[in-house]
Amino acid sequence: MIAQAHVLDAVATLLAEARRILFITGAGISADSGLPTYRGIGGLYHERLTGEGLTIEQALSGQMMAAHPEITWKYLAEIEATCRGARPNIAHDIIAAFERERPGVWVLTQNVDGFHRVAGSNKLIEIHGNLHRLCCTECPHSRSLPDFSGMQIPPACPLCGGLMRPKVVLFGEALSERDIERLEAILAGGLDLVVSIGTTSAFPYVAGPVLWAWRSGVPSVEINPGDTEVSAIVTHRLRMRAAEALPELWRRMHPCEPAEG
Repeated sequence: MIAQAHVLDAVATLLAEARRILFITGAGISADSGLPTYRGIGGLYHERLTGEGLTIEQALSGQMMAAHPEITWKYLAEIEATCRGARPNIAHDIIAAFERERPGVWVLTQNVDGFHRVAGSNKLIEIHGNLHRLCCTECPHSRSLPDFSGMQIPPACPLCGGLMRPKVVLFGEALSERDIERLEAILAGGLDLVVSIGTTSAFPYVAGPVLWAWRSGVPSVEINPGDTEVSAIVTHRLRMRAAEALPELWRRMHPCEPAEG
């Protein structure tokens, strides 16, 4: 605990001094809101196949959406129902508070739950999209929904009758070029600190900014109870959950104020 306190002090100092910060977040930050991690230990689809005998990656693939949208939508709706009613937690709130304090704070998230946006983060790259934003595959119509309750599965476009789908990156699909360009521009502009929170960093575009920091001599922090793909190269590690670590860091930076929440 003493060693952990020293790391918290060191990270709080880095955060206080940094003007340009990139927060990278994964399923671990939303797990503190009660959301499952889907494929992780204890996750929604951990070590089991779907009723059709598919892996969740096969069911939630672009190829399956094109060939059998009813299968992909079945599991999208199951995930949405499992997460329904959950809200951003204190970790999301504190990251949004950092953005309000200084203009150079960005968030790169893998999560499709939209929690960062609800919490107030605006300089946000939702690299995998947002589950609650639907678009028609046949015409320009799109809409946002708070949840999928009462919705026909798969949903049809009210304008043209075409298939509606979430604006998310399914397995096997390409990332948004615009989002990749935004991330590259952030790195090209320089950063003072990179903070990876609640992600295994298995995807190269998620591990990439941490690797960039390592190569550039920029400090980096990982907040994660377990070991990940970037644990060996970050300059500071906090083996804590996001909702534990961020209030502690905020308290050290703002000793006269309560943590955001």
